[in-house]
Amino acid sequence: MTTWQLLRSTWHGHPSVLLGCLALLLAYLAGLRRVGGGPMGWRMAAFAAGVAALLLALLSPLHALGDGYLFSAHMLQHLLLLQIVPPLLLLGLPPALIERLLRRAVLAAAERALGQPLAAWLLGSGAVWAWHLPSLYNAALASEPAHIAEHLCFLATATIFWWPVLAPGGWARLGTLPALLYLFAAAASSSALGILLAATPPGMYPAYLRPTDRLGILPLLRDGWGLTPAVDQQLGGLLMWIAGGLLYLGAMLGVLARWYGAEEDERLEIARPEPRSL
Repeated sequence: MTTWQLLRSTWHGHPSVLLGCLALLLAYLAGLRRVGGGPMGWRMAAFAAGVAALLLALLSPLHALGDGYLFSAHMLQHLLLLQIVPPLLLLGLPPALIERLLRRAVLAAAERALGQPLAAWLLGSGAVWAWHLPSLYNAALASEPAHIAEHLCFLATATIFWWPVLAPGGWARLGTLPALLYLFAAAASSSALGILLAATPPGMYPAYLRPTDRLGILPLLRDGWGLTPAVDQQLGGLLMWIAGGLLYLGAMLGVLARWYGAEEDERLEIARPEPRSL
C-alpha cells in the first residue's frame, strides 16, 4: 500500500460520530434562533471549524493510525480534541446564548463550580495525565467503549479548561495576567508529559510494538515512513511537547491581542470628542 492509498482508504463514517456532530450543529442553530439575530459571521465560522476539526480527529486516517498502529498519530488526534476543537466551539458561541442557558439554575451552579480557574485547570490537565497512564491508555486501545469514554472525557474537560480563557461575553474570563499564567502552567504540564513520553523506551503501550496489521499498512509505516516503535513514541512525545506548547503560545498571544484591542478601544473612546450642544 502507498501513502496515497492509505490516506484515501482509511476514512470511515462512524454513525455515532456523524450523528453526534449533526446533533451539535442542529442544537447550535436552534440556539441561534432562540436568541434572535444570530452571531457575527466569524462566530459561525469558528463553530463550523470546530465541528470540522472534530470530524477530522475522529473519522480521518488519524483515527485508524492511532487506534493500534502509531502512538504519534494518537497524540496528534489528542491535540485536536484538547487544543483545537473546544476553543473553536467556545469562540463560536454568542454571549446572548450563554446568558440564556445560564438562567437555568442547574447550569448556573455547574458553571460557578467548574468555571473556577483552579478547578478548570486541574480537570483539564489532570485528565491528560490520567489518560496517559499505561493502565487507562492501554484499556482505551483494547476496548472501543473505553476509547469513546476517553475522547468524551477529553472534550468535556478541555471545554471546561478553556472556559476561563474564552468564556463568551467576558464576565467569566480571567484577566490578562492571570490568563497568561494559567496557560503557561498548562503548557508546562503538557510539556513535562511530552518530555516524559519522548524519553521513555517503547513498551509502555504494548499495542504499538507489534500491531495487528488488519489494514496491511505496517510495512509502509515501518519501512516506508521509518516509524519504528522507538521513533514513533519519541515523535508522539515531541508532538505533545513542541506542537502542544506552540498551541498554548498561540493562545497566550491571543490573550495579549485581546487585551491590546480592549485598550485601544478604550483610548479611542476617551479621545472621541463630546457632541456639541446647540
